[in-house]
Amino acid sequence: MPDYDYQSDDRPFSQVIEDIGAKTDPKLYLGELVNAFGERGIGALLLFLGLISALIGALPGTTTVIGLPILLIALQLVIRRDQLWMPAWVLRSSIDRGGYRTAISKVLKPLRKVERWSRPRYSPMTNEVGEVMIGLACTGLVVILMLPIIFANLVPSLIIAAFGFGLMQRDGAVIVVAWIGTIAFALAAWLAWEVVSAAITNSWEWVTGLF
Repeated sequence: MPDYDYQSDDRPFSQVIEDIGAKTDPKLYLGELVNAFGERGIGALLLFLGLISALIGALPGTTTVIGLPILLIALQLVIRRDQLWMPAWVLRSSIDRGGYRTAISKVLKPLRKVERWSRPRYSPMTNEVGEVMIGLACTGLVVILMLPIIFANLVPSLIIAAFGFGLMQRDGAVIVVAWIGTIAFALAAWLAWEVVSAAITNSWEWVTGLF
C-alpha cells in the first residue's frame, strides 16, 4: 500500500474527500483515508464510510469491505480507546477510486451546505458517555448493514454517517437527529419482524392444518 501523508486538518472535510478522489492511483486504500483525516479520525471515518456504504453498498461484497472497519471503529468508541487502531490487513483493503469519485460527486454539494450550517453545540451529546452510546448504536447498525439483505444498507449507513459527522464537528444537534433515526429504524425493524414472524407462524399453522 502506498504511503500517503495528507496534512488535511485545516481543510473542510468536503475538500479532503474531493482531493482524495483527484489522486491518480486507481485503488483507494483505507490506510490512505486514515492518514488523510488526521486528528478528525473516528468521526471522519464513520462519516466517510457511512456515505460510501450508502452510495455503493448495493454492489456485491462492498458491505463487508466497508462494514468491518466501521465495526472496529464503533468498538473502539465503546471501550474509549484514545487512539484509533486498525490492523494492517484492514488498512490494505481498497475500493476503486473511479467509483469513489462518481459516488462522492453526488454528496459534495449537500455536504458543503451542512458544513456551513454545522457548529459545536449541545456538548453532552458528544461527551465520553455520549461517545460510548454512539459506539453501541453504530455496532448494532453495522451488523444489520453487513447482513446479506438487498437494499437494507441505506438507512443504517446514513445514520452511521450522521453520527460520524456529529462527532467530527462536535455538533450535538446532528447527533440528536442520528439518535432519532436510530430509534425510528429500530421500531421499523421490530414491526417488520413482527409482521414477518406472524406471517410465517400463520402459514405454518395452515400447512400443518392440512394434515
